[in-house]
Amino acid sequence: MPRLGHNDTTARDAAWLRHAGDDWACYDSLPPQIRRRMQQHAYDPWSVNTLRLWRLFRRRHASSARAERTLLNHLDRLEAMERDIFDAAHRQAHGAPLPHVAARASVLRRAA
Repeated sequence: MPRLGHNDTTARDAAWLRHAGDDWACYDSLPPQIRRRMQQHAYDPWSVNTLRLWRLFRRRHASSARAERTLLNHLDRLEAMERDIFDAAHRQAHGAPLPHVAARASVLRRAA
């Protein structure tokens, strides 16, 4: 069920846990390349969640550069998983895949 006052009516809330926090402050705390990738994604990767992942990956890896590469790859996997979730919900509701999934279209990205 969508949150009151929230216009996201997709299956996201059933699939993911969104951590509470200041979205803008968390976004501003992320490295520039991570912020750019978030802007390019076809969905909102939720900056509070992304900052939590960034901190986790930084603790796990010896270098910030390696943590950054790991997070970028992770965000790409999350985007693909989200597309699959949306497609499954669309198939259940309409009996057909999302048109861009059926067409095997790639995700359009804004040039960096």
